[in-house]
Amino acid sequence: MSKVVCFGEIMLRLAPPGYLRFEQAAALEVVYGGGEANVCVALANFGVDSALVTRVPENPIGQSAVNEMRRYGVDTRWMLRGGDRLGIYFLEKGASQRPSKVVYDRKLSSISTARTTDFDWPAIFAGAEWFHFTGITPALGENVADCVLEACKAAKQAGLTVSCDLNFRKNLWSSEQAGKAMAQFMPYVDVCIANEEDTEKVFGIKAPNTDVTSASLSHDGYKEVARQLKERFGFKAVAITLRGSISASDNTWAAMLFSEGSYYFSREYPVHIVDRVGGGDSFAGGLIYAMLNEMQPQQALEFAVANSCLKHTVEGDHNHVSLAEVKALMAGDGSGRVQR
Repeated sequence: MSKVVCFGEIMLRLAPPGYLRFEQAAALEVVYGGGEANVCVALANFGVDSALVTRVPENPIGQSAVNEMRRYGVDTRWMLRGGDRLGIYFLEKGASQRPSKVVYDRKLSSISTARTTDFDWPAIFAGAEWFHFTGITPALGENVADCVLEACKAAKQAGLTVSCDLNFRKNLWSSEQAGKAMAQFMPYVDVCIANEEDTEKVFGIKAPNTDVTSASLSHDGYKEVARQLKERFGFKAVAITLRGSISASDNTWAAMLFSEGSYYFSREYPVHIVDRVGGGDSFAGGLIYAMLNEMQPQQALEFAVANSCLKHTVEGDHNHVSLAEVKALMAGDGSGRVQR
C-alpha cells in the first residue's frame, strides 16, 4: 500500500528549448509535472511508496501523463479518467536579469471539473501514513476545493499526517479568495510549508525587515511568521523556504523549520539555476521523506534543503537525484567535481 498520497493536477508542460523566448521557438519540449506529482516522484525516487490522486482525460495525452508517473514508480491506481482535456502550461525559462514566464492553458481541465463523488477517500487512504496537497489544487475551482476538504477530513479520520504547501498562484485566484479557502483546510494540517511570499499573500502575515527582490531575508522576521502561523492554526511544524533572488540565473537557497517550540535554520546554498520549476516541491518531498524516517529537525531540514538545492540543477519538473547525492551535499561536498 502507498505510504504517501498526494492530490492535485498533473499538467503538460511545453517549453522552448534551452533559453529561447516563446517568439523564437520553432518547437516545444514536452514534460509532465505539477506540484503534487513532483512530490510523488521525489518520494518514489527515494524508495517511498507514493500515489497520485488526480483526474485526467481518457485520451492519449491523459494516458501519457499516467505513463509518466508509472515510469518513476508512482502508484497510478487513483489517476481517474474523466473530463475533456489535460491542463497545459507554457514555460519560458529566464536568464540573468530576464525572469521566467509561465502562461497557463488549464481552463476546464479534467481535474477542474471533478466532484466529491469522484474520489473514494477511505479506499484511497487505506494503509497510508501521509497526505499532501498544495494551495494550487483548491484554486482550480470551488468544486475542487470541496474535494480537498473531503480529503482532509478523511485523512484525519484515518489517522494520517497531513501536509500542505501553500503555493499561492496569483494567476489562479486573488489573495482574498486564497485566504478564505485555505483557512478551512488548516485545522486538518499538521505540517505547513510555504515560501517567502506565500504567508503574506494567503494569510496577510509578512516577515518584517525582508525584501526578497534584493535577497534580503530576516531570520527574526521568519521566526515571527512561523510563530503567528502556529498560533493561528496550531500546526505541529512550519517550514519556510528562503530564496534570495539575485537574478533569474542565480539565487541563494535555504529554509527554516519551526518544530516543538524551536527554530532551525539550514545552511544557505548559492545556486546557479538550470531549472527552478519543482524546487519547492522537492523541498516538500525531502521534508516528508525525512519526517517519515524520523530524522531530527535540523537533519530533516538540511536533507530537504539539499534535495531541493540539487533539483535546481535538473531540467524538467521532476527531481532526479539519489539519496547518496543528497547526503553528500549535506556533508559539505558541493564542489561539483566530476565523479569518475
